[in-house]
Amino acid sequence: MSNAPKILLAEDEPALGMIVKESLETKGFCVTHCLDGEEALAQFKNNDIDALLLDVMMPKKDGFTLAKEIREIDSQVPILFLTAKSQTKDVVEGFESGGNDYLKKPFSMEELIVRINSLLKRKELQNHQTEIAIGDYTFQFKKQTLQFKNEEIIALTHREAHLLFHLNTNKNEVLDRSTILNKLWNNDDFFSARSMDVFISKLRKKLKQDDRIQIINVRGFGYKLVY
Repeated sequence: MSNAPKILLAEDEPALGMIVKESLETKGFCVTHCLDGEEALAQFKNNDIDALLLDVMMPKKDGFTLAKEIREIDSQVPILFLTAKSQTKDVVEGFESGGNDYLKKPFSMEELIVRINSLLKRKELQNHQTEIAIGDYTFQFKKQTLQFKNEEIIALTHREAHLLFHLNTNKNEVLDRSTILNKLWNNDDFFSARSMDVFISKLRKKLKQDDRIQIINVRGFGYKLVY
């Protein structure tokens, strides 16, 4: 089961949540079930999740709000809403909040599985993008390397690669300091913040051959990659 797709299910109806969880697990998925939006956000921050299934009407934090907060952390992870709300305005709000798909309750497990597999396949295709251009650099996230034009390949650490990936995904926008600390360091205390500052300095040095590239410290908020 170690290679099983990891699904985070946020559903406040215990019976329905258990049915979905058990049905997906019989099909080879690894499912974490949460009963409210706050618990789901905490689980997402502390685990590697391949896709999210979000109920819309939940206590503590509704699905649309949760999706927006997830998108501040990860712009790529697939999000599928499971909801009885099916008016056009609800569907539009779902997609505007960061959802990739929308399934109306009641639904069949066969259709849910088809939709999950479709989202995972789309994500896999995106992840197989071998080269990302950052100015005159070629960034290979999977290989954790940078290369300036055709010069020597620069090795990145795992954390440097993930930090650069998130900065580039949010290019020209401020990457919230607390959000990225919780995602990559699992907390946002003083020592983790100092550690991130060190990694930012290392990335600046490795990107210095293209003077158009800057990682700007937006005091009190976070960092912004511009080029």
